[in-house]
Amino acid sequence: MDTENLKIQIKTFFGLEQILAEEIKKLGGKNVEIKNRAINCEGDLGFLYKINYSARTALKILIPVFEFKAFNQHQFYNKLSAIAWEEYMDVDQSFAIDSTVNSETFKHSQFVTLKMKDAIVDYFQDKFKRRPNVETRNPDIKFHLHIDRELVTISLDSSGDPLFKRGYRKEQGEAPINEVLASGMLQLAGWDGKGNFLDPMCGSGTLLVEAAMIALDLPAQTFRRGFAFQNWKNYDADLFSKIREVRINRVKEFTGKIIGYDIDGRMLNAARTNIEAAEMEDVIEVKKQDFFESKKEHFPLLMVFNPPYDERISINDEDFYKKIGDTFKTSYPNTLAWLISSDLEAVKKIGLRPSRKIKLFNGKLETRFLQYEMYEGTKKLHKLEKE
Repeated sequence: MDTENLKIQIKTFFGLEQILAEEIKKLGGKNVEIKNRAINCEGDLGFLYKINYSARTALKILIPVFEFKAFNQHQFYNKLSAIAWEEYMDVDQSFAIDSTVNSETFKHSQFVTLKMKDAIVDYFQDKFKRRPNVETRNPDIKFHLHIDRELVTISLDSSGDPLFKRGYRKEQGEAPINEVLASGMLQLAGWDGKGNFLDPMCGSGTLLVEAAMIALDLPAQTFRRGFAFQNWKNYDADLFSKIREVRINRVKEFTGKIIGYDIDGRMLNAARTNIEAAEMEDVIEVKKQDFFESKKEHFPLLMVFNPPYDERISINDEDFYKKIGDTFKTSYPNTLAWLISSDLEAVKKIGLRPSRKIKLFNGKLETRFLQYEMYEGTKKLHKLEKE
Protein backbone atom coordinates (compact mmCIF):
# COMPACT_ATOMS: atom_id res chain seq x y z
CA MET A 1 0.00 0.00 0.00
CA ASP A 2 1.40 3.39 -1.05
CA THR A 3 1.03 5.32 2.22
CA GLU A 4 2.05 8.66 0.66
CA ASN A 5 -0.75 8.83 -1.95
CA LEU A 6 -3.71 6.97 -0.57
CA LYS A 7 -6.96 7.04 -2.49
CA ILE A 8 -9.60 7.58 0.20
CA GLN A 9 -13.40 7.31 0.17
CA ILE A 10 -15.32 8.90 3.04
CA LYS A 11 -18.97 7.93 3.55
CA THR A 12 -21.56 10.37 4.90
CA PHE A 13 -25.34 10.94 4.97
CA PHE A 14 -27.37 12.32 2.07
CA GLY A 15 -27.36 16.13 2.21
CA LEU A 16 -24.10 16.44 4.17
CA GLU A 17 -21.69 15.88 1.24
CA GLN A 18 -20.84 19.58 0.84
CA ILE A 19 -20.25 20.04 4.59
CA LEU A 20 -17.95 16.98 4.64
CA ALA A 21 -16.06 18.23 1.56
CA GLU A 22 -15.37 21.54 3.34
CA GLU A 23 -14.18 19.69 6.45
CA ILE A 24 -11.86 17.49 4.37
CA LYS A 25 -10.38 20.48 2.52
CA LYS A 26 -9.71 22.25 5.85
CA LEU A 27 -7.99 19.12 7.17
CA GLY A 28 -5.70 19.03 4.12
CA GLY A 29 -7.38 16.60 1.69
CA LYS A 30 -6.21 16.72 -1.93
CA ASN A 31 -8.29 16.28 -5.11
CA VAL A 32 -11.57 16.40 -3.16
CA GLU A 33 -14.53 15.10 -5.21
CA ILE A 34 -18.16 15.13 -4.10
CA LYS A 35 -20.10 11.90 -4.75
CA ASN A 36 -23.51 10.63 -3.63
CA ARG A 37 -23.29 10.20 0.18
CA ALA A 38 -19.50 10.16 -0.10
CA ILE A 39 -16.35 12.19 -0.70
CA ASN A 40 -13.33 10.91 -2.60
CA CYS A 41 -9.95 12.46 -1.88
CA GLU A 42 -6.23 11.73 -1.56
CA GLY A 43 -3.76 12.04 1.28
CA ASP A 44 -1.02 10.27 3.21
CA LEU A 45 -1.24 7.98 6.25
CA GLY A 46 -1.12 10.91 8.68
CA PHE A 47 -4.03 12.55 6.88
CA LEU A 48 -6.00 9.28 7.13
CA TYR A 49 -5.43 9.26 10.90
CA LYS A 50 -6.35 12.95 11.15
CA ILE A 51 -9.70 12.64 9.34
CA ASN A 52 -10.70 9.58 11.36
CA TYR A 53 -9.97 11.52 14.54
CA SER A 54 -11.38 14.91 13.55
CA ALA A 55 -13.95 14.86 10.72
CA ARG A 56 -17.40 15.45 12.25
CA THR A 57 -19.60 14.41 9.33
CA ALA A 58 -17.70 11.26 8.27
CA LEU A 59 -19.43 7.90 8.86
CA LYS A 60 -16.62 5.58 7.74
CA ILE A 61 -13.34 6.04 5.90
CA LEU A 62 -12.38 3.45 3.30
CA ILE A 63 -9.15 2.76 1.39
CA PRO A 64 -9.93 0.92 -1.89
CA VAL A 65 -7.18 -1.72 -2.40
CA PHE A 66 -8.52 -3.94 -5.22
CA GLU A 67 -10.79 -3.46 -8.19
CA PHE A 68 -11.75 -6.11 -10.75
CA LYS A 69 -14.64 -7.29 -12.91
CA ALA A 70 -16.45 -10.56 -12.23
CA PHE A 71 -19.27 -11.96 -14.36
CA ASN A 72 -20.16 -14.97 -12.19
CA GLN A 73 -19.51 -16.33 -8.70
CA HIS A 74 -16.62 -18.59 -9.80
CA GLN A 75 -14.75 -15.65 -11.30
CA PHE A 76 -15.50 -13.65 -8.17
CA TYR A 77 -14.09 -16.37 -5.89
CA ASN A 78 -11.03 -17.05 -8.11
CA LYS A 79 -10.04 -13.39 -8.34
CA LEU A 80 -10.38 -13.02 -4.56
CA SER A 81 -8.27 -16.17 -4.05
CA ALA A 82 -5.43 -14.61 -6.04
CA ILE A 83 -5.09 -11.64 -3.64
CA ALA A 84 -2.14 -11.74 -1.21
CA TRP A 85 -4.27 -11.34 1.89
CA GLU A 86 -1.30 -11.63 4.27
CA GLU A 87 -0.28 -8.12 3.19
CA TYR A 88 -3.40 -6.79 4.93
CA MET A 89 -3.85 -9.10 7.92
CA ASP A 90 -2.18 -11.86 9.91
CA VAL A 91 -3.69 -15.30 10.28
CA ASP A 92 -3.98 -14.55 14.04
CA GLN A 93 -6.18 -11.50 13.40
CA SER A 94 -9.97 -11.67 13.21
CA PHE A 95 -11.82 -10.02 10.36
CA ALA A 96 -15.27 -8.96 9.21
CA ILE A 97 -16.77 -7.91 5.89
CA ASP A 98 -19.58 -5.49 5.24
CA SER A 99 -20.98 -5.13 1.76
CA THR A 100 -23.00 -2.96 -0.59
CA VAL A 101 -24.27 -4.77 -3.66
CA ASN A 102 -26.07 -3.34 -6.68
CA SER A 103 -25.93 -6.03 -9.34
CA GLU A 104 -28.13 -8.34 -11.41
CA THR A 105 -25.34 -10.95 -11.40
CA PHE A 106 -24.78 -10.90 -7.62
CA LYS A 107 -28.23 -10.37 -6.17
CA HIS A 108 -27.68 -11.37 -2.55
CA SER A 109 -25.19 -9.38 -0.50
CA GLN A 110 -25.11 -12.10 2.19
CA PHE A 111 -24.10 -14.72 -0.38
CA VAL A 112 -21.22 -12.69 -1.87
CA THR A 113 -20.05 -11.69 1.62
CA LEU A 114 -19.92 -15.40 2.52
CA LYS A 115 -18.03 -16.17 -0.71
CA MET A 116 -15.43 -13.48 0.08
CA LYS A 117 -15.07 -14.81 3.62
CA ASP A 118 -14.48 -18.32 2.21
CA ALA A 119 -11.87 -17.01 -0.24
CA ILE A 120 -9.90 -15.31 2.56
CA VAL A 121 -10.11 -18.26 4.96
CA ASP A 122 -9.21 -20.78 2.20
CA TYR A 123 -6.23 -18.63 1.14
CA PHE A 124 -4.74 -18.72 4.66
CA GLN A 125 -5.55 -22.40 5.06
CA ASP A 126 -3.74 -23.27 1.79
CA LYS A 127 -0.73 -21.06 2.47
CA PHE A 128 -0.24 -21.29 6.26
CA LYS A 129 -2.35 -24.36 7.20
CA ARG A 130 -4.26 -22.13 9.64
CA ARG A 131 -7.50 -20.20 9.43
CA PRO A 132 -8.23 -16.67 10.68
CA ASN A 133 -11.42 -16.12 12.66
CA VAL A 134 -14.42 -14.18 11.45
CA GLU A 135 -15.57 -11.84 14.21
CA THR A 136 -18.57 -9.63 13.44
CA ARG A 137 -18.69 -7.71 16.72
CA ASN A 138 -15.20 -6.36 17.21
CA PRO A 139 -12.89 -7.54 14.41
CA ASP A 140 -9.22 -6.59 14.15
CA ILE A 141 -9.50 -5.97 10.40
CA LYS A 142 -12.59 -4.78 8.57
CA PHE A 143 -13.08 -5.11 4.82
CA HIS A 144 -15.72 -3.39 2.73
CA LEU A 145 -17.04 -5.12 -0.40
CA HIS A 146 -18.75 -2.97 -3.03
CA ILE A 147 -20.28 -4.47 -6.19
CA ASP A 148 -21.78 -2.25 -8.86
CA ARG A 149 -23.04 -4.49 -11.68
CA GLU A 150 -19.82 -6.42 -12.59
CA LEU A 151 -17.33 -4.05 -10.96
CA VAL A 152 -16.02 -5.31 -7.61
CA THR A 153 -14.16 -2.99 -5.24
CA ILE A 154 -12.50 -4.29 -2.06
CA SER A 155 -11.60 -1.64 0.52
CA LEU A 156 -10.00 -1.61 3.93
CA ASP A 157 -12.25 0.11 6.46
CA SER A 158 -9.86 2.33 8.45
CA SER A 159 -12.51 3.34 11.02
CA GLY A 160 -13.89 0.06 12.36
CA ASP A 161 -17.05 0.99 14.25
CA PRO A 162 -18.97 3.72 12.36
CA LEU A 163 -17.71 7.18 13.29
CA PHE A 164 -21.04 8.31 14.77
CA LYS A 165 -20.06 6.11 17.73
CA ARG A 166 -18.16 8.92 19.40
CA GLY A 167 -17.82 7.22 22.77
CA TYR A 168 -19.71 9.74 24.92
CA ARG A 169 -23.27 8.44 24.53
CA LYS A 170 -24.09 6.41 27.63
CA GLU A 171 -27.86 6.93 27.61
CA GLN A 172 -30.32 6.88 24.71
CA GLY A 173 -33.62 8.67 24.49
CA GLU A 174 -36.70 7.33 22.71
CA ALA A 175 -35.50 8.85 19.46
CA PRO A 176 -31.88 9.93 19.65
CA ILE A 177 -30.47 11.71 16.63
CA ASN A 178 -27.33 10.24 15.07
CA GLU A 179 -24.19 12.17 16.12
CA VAL A 180 -22.98 12.65 12.53
CA LEU A 181 -26.40 13.94 11.46
CA ALA A 182 -26.50 16.24 14.51
CA SER A 183 -23.10 17.73 13.68
CA GLY A 184 -24.07 18.13 10.02
CA MET A 185 -27.27 19.95 10.99
CA LEU A 186 -25.33 22.33 13.24
CA GLN A 187 -22.84 23.10 10.49
CA LEU A 188 -25.64 23.60 7.92
CA ALA A 189 -27.25 26.00 10.40
CA GLY A 190 -24.00 27.99 10.56
CA TRP A 191 -23.06 27.19 14.18
CA ASP A 192 -19.40 28.09 14.66
CA GLY A 193 -19.24 28.63 18.41
CA LYS A 194 -19.83 32.37 18.23
CA GLY A 195 -22.81 33.57 20.23
CA ASN A 196 -25.25 31.33 22.12
CA PHE A 197 -26.99 28.08 21.29
CA LEU A 198 -30.33 26.66 22.41
CA ASP A 199 -31.88 23.24 21.84
CA PRO A 200 -35.38 23.71 23.31
CA MET A 201 -36.32 20.00 23.09
CA CYS A 202 -32.94 18.47 23.85
CA GLY A 203 -33.83 14.83 24.60
CA SER A 204 -30.66 12.93 25.50
CA GLY A 205 -28.46 15.89 24.54
CA THR A 206 -26.74 14.89 21.29
CA LEU A 207 -27.14 18.29 19.59
CA LEU A 208 -25.86 19.99 22.75
CA VAL A 209 -22.69 17.87 22.97
CA GLU A 210 -21.97 18.21 19.24
CA ALA A 211 -22.54 21.99 19.49
CA ALA A 212 -20.06 22.17 22.39
CA MET A 213 -17.47 20.11 20.50
CA ILE A 214 -17.72 22.51 17.53
CA ALA A 215 -17.54 25.56 19.82
CA LEU A 216 -14.38 24.25 21.53
CA ASP A 217 -12.92 22.84 18.28
CA LEU A 218 -12.64 19.51 20.09
CA PRO A 219 -11.94 16.59 17.69
CA ALA A 220 -15.04 14.48 16.97
CA GLN A 221 -13.42 11.27 18.27
CA THR A 222 -11.82 12.64 21.46
CA PHE A 223 -13.70 10.02 23.53
CA ARG A 224 -13.47 7.07 21.16
CA ARG A 225 -11.48 4.03 22.27
CA GLY A 226 -9.92 2.95 18.97
CA PHE A 227 -9.89 2.67 15.19
CA ALA A 228 -9.40 -0.27 12.82
CA PHE A 229 -6.23 1.29 11.33
CA GLN A 230 -4.50 0.69 14.68
CA ASN A 231 -4.51 -3.05 13.80
CA TRP A 232 -2.95 -2.57 10.37
CA LYS A 233 0.56 -3.79 9.61
CA ASN A 234 1.74 -0.28 8.73
CA TYR A 235 0.25 1.39 11.84
CA ASP A 236 2.50 4.22 13.07
CA ALA A 237 1.61 4.75 16.75
CA ASP A 238 4.00 7.71 17.17
CA LEU A 239 2.49 9.50 14.19
CA PHE A 240 -1.07 8.99 15.47
CA SER A 241 -0.05 10.17 18.93
CA LYS A 242 1.45 13.38 17.46
CA ILE A 243 -1.67 14.03 15.38
CA ARG A 244 -3.91 13.68 18.43
CA GLU A 245 -1.68 15.98 20.45
CA VAL A 246 -1.68 18.69 17.76
CA ARG A 247 -5.48 18.51 17.40
CA ILE A 248 -6.10 18.62 21.17
CA ASN A 249 -3.75 21.62 21.49
CA ARG A 250 -6.00 23.52 19.11
CA VAL A 251 -8.95 23.46 21.52
CA LYS A 252 -10.38 26.98 21.98
CA GLU A 253 -11.99 28.97 24.77
CA PHE A 254 -15.76 29.33 24.47
CA THR A 255 -17.47 32.29 26.13
CA GLY A 256 -21.07 31.83 25.01
CA LYS A 257 -23.85 29.65 26.42
CA ILE A 258 -25.05 26.25 25.23
CA ILE A 259 -28.43 25.47 26.75
CA GLY A 260 -30.89 22.60 26.53
CA TYR A 261 -34.54 22.53 27.63
CA ASP A 262 -36.79 19.52 28.01
CA ILE A 263 -40.00 18.86 29.89
CA ASP A 264 -39.17 15.19 30.55
CA GLY A 265 -37.06 14.72 33.68
CA ARG A 266 -35.96 11.27 32.53
CA MET A 267 -34.60 12.73 29.28
CA LEU A 268 -32.77 15.45 31.19
CA ASN A 269 -31.09 12.80 33.36
CA ALA A 270 -29.99 10.97 30.20
CA ALA A 271 -28.68 14.25 28.76
CA ARG A 272 -26.74 15.00 31.96
CA THR A 273 -25.16 11.51 31.89
CA ASN A 274 -24.02 12.02 28.27
CA ILE A 275 -22.80 15.56 28.98
CA GLU A 276 -20.73 14.27 31.92
CA ALA A 277 -19.29 11.45 29.77
CA ALA A 278 -18.21 14.15 27.27
CA GLU A 279 -16.75 16.22 30.16
CA MET A 280 -18.93 19.18 29.16
CA GLU A 281 -20.68 20.00 32.45
CA ASP A 282 -18.94 23.41 32.54
CA VAL A 283 -19.99 24.25 28.99
CA ILE A 284 -23.56 22.96 28.68
CA GLU A 285 -26.52 23.85 30.89
CA VAL A 286 -29.72 21.79 30.82
CA LYS A 287 -32.92 22.61 32.63
CA LYS A 288 -36.48 21.41 32.94
CA GLN A 289 -38.39 23.95 30.90
CA ASP A 290 -41.43 23.88 28.65
CA PHE A 291 -40.32 25.63 25.45
CA PHE A 292 -43.87 26.92 24.93
CA GLU A 293 -43.60 28.82 28.21
CA SER A 294 -40.07 30.09 27.64
CA LYS A 295 -38.70 33.47 26.57
CA LYS A 296 -35.52 34.43 24.77
CA GLU A 297 -32.80 34.97 27.38
CA HIS A 298 -29.56 35.14 25.39
CA PHE A 299 -28.47 37.39 22.54
CA PRO A 300 -27.44 36.57 19.83
CA LEU A 301 -29.10 33.14 19.69
CA LEU A 302 -29.08 30.22 17.29
CA MET A 303 -31.73 27.56 17.91
CA VAL A 304 -31.53 24.03 16.41
CA PHE A 305 -33.79 21.19 17.46
CA ASN A 306 -35.32 17.86 16.63
CA PRO A 307 -38.95 18.02 17.77
CA PRO A 308 -40.71 14.70 18.28
CA TYR A 309 -42.54 13.39 15.21
CA ASP A 310 -45.36 10.92 15.10
CA GLU A 311 -43.37 7.96 13.79
CA ARG A 312 -41.39 7.78 17.01
CA ILE A 313 -43.10 9.67 19.81
CA SER A 314 -46.84 10.28 19.74
CA ILE A 315 -47.90 13.91 19.98
CA ASN A 316 -50.88 15.88 18.73
CA ASP A 317 -49.00 17.14 15.68
CA GLU A 318 -51.12 20.01 14.44
CA ASP A 319 -51.51 21.64 17.82
CA PHE A 320 -47.88 20.94 18.68
CA TYR A 321 -46.43 22.61 15.57
CA LYS A 322 -48.82 25.56 15.87
CA LYS A 323 -47.47 26.10 19.40
CA ILE A 324 -43.89 26.04 18.06
CA GLY A 325 -44.82 28.83 15.62
CA ASP A 326 -46.63 30.85 18.29
CA THR A 327 -43.61 30.59 20.62
CA PHE A 328 -41.24 31.65 17.83
CA LYS A 329 -43.38 34.71 17.10
CA THR A 330 -44.14 35.86 20.62
CA SER A 331 -41.05 34.91 22.61
CA TYR A 332 -38.03 34.69 20.27
CA PRO A 333 -37.63 37.94 18.31
CA ASN A 334 -34.50 38.34 16.13
CA THR A 335 -33.68 34.65 16.32
CA LEU A 336 -32.54 32.16 13.72
CA ALA A 337 -34.23 28.80 14.37
CA TRP A 338 -33.80 25.48 12.57
CA LEU A 339 -35.77 22.29 13.10
CA ILE A 340 -35.85 18.88 11.46
CA SER A 341 -39.12 17.06 10.79
CA SER A 342 -40.50 14.25 8.67
CA ASP A 343 -44.06 15.53 9.04
CA LEU A 344 -44.22 17.95 6.13
CA GLU A 345 -47.95 18.64 6.58
CA ALA A 346 -47.71 19.38 10.30
CA VAL A 347 -44.83 21.87 9.90
CA LYS A 348 -47.17 24.08 7.82
CA LYS A 349 -49.03 24.77 11.09
CA ILE A 350 -45.96 26.69 12.33
CA GLY A 351 -47.44 29.60 10.37
CA LEU A 352 -44.12 31.00 9.21
CA ARG A 353 -42.57 30.46 5.85
CA PRO A 354 -39.18 28.70 6.12
CA SER A 355 -36.37 30.71 4.51
CA ARG A 356 -34.46 27.50 3.73
CA LYS A 357 -35.41 23.82 3.28
CA ILE A 358 -32.79 21.08 3.13
CA LYS A 359 -33.63 17.44 2.45
CA LEU A 360 -31.97 15.06 4.95
CA PHE A 361 -32.63 11.53 6.17
CA ASN A 362 -32.99 10.67 9.83
CA GLY A 363 -32.43 6.92 9.64
CA LYS A 364 -34.84 5.82 6.90
CA LEU A 365 -37.17 8.77 7.45
CA GLU A 366 -37.04 11.43 4.76
CA THR A 367 -37.07 14.78 6.53
CA ARG A 368 -36.71 18.50 5.88
CA PHE A 369 -34.31 20.68 7.84
CA LEU A 370 -36.10 24.03 7.97
CA GLN A 371 -34.78 27.49 8.77
CA TYR A 372 -37.03 30.17 10.26
CA GLU A 373 -35.97 33.77 10.67
CA MET A 374 -37.90 35.68 13.35
CA TYR A 375 -37.84 39.44 13.01
CA GLU A 376 -39.01 41.92 15.60
CA GLY A 377 -42.18 43.78 14.64
CA THR A 378 -45.57 42.41 13.71
CA LYS A 379 -45.51 43.89 10.20
CA LYS A 380 -42.70 41.63 9.10
CA LEU A 381 -44.26 38.61 10.79
CA HIS A 382 -47.60 39.40 9.14
CA LYS A 383 -45.91 39.69 5.75
CA LEU A 384 -44.16 36.34 6.25
CA GLU A 385 -47.43 34.65 7.22
CA LYS A 386 -49.24 35.95 4.13
CA GLU A 387 -46.53 34.82 1.68
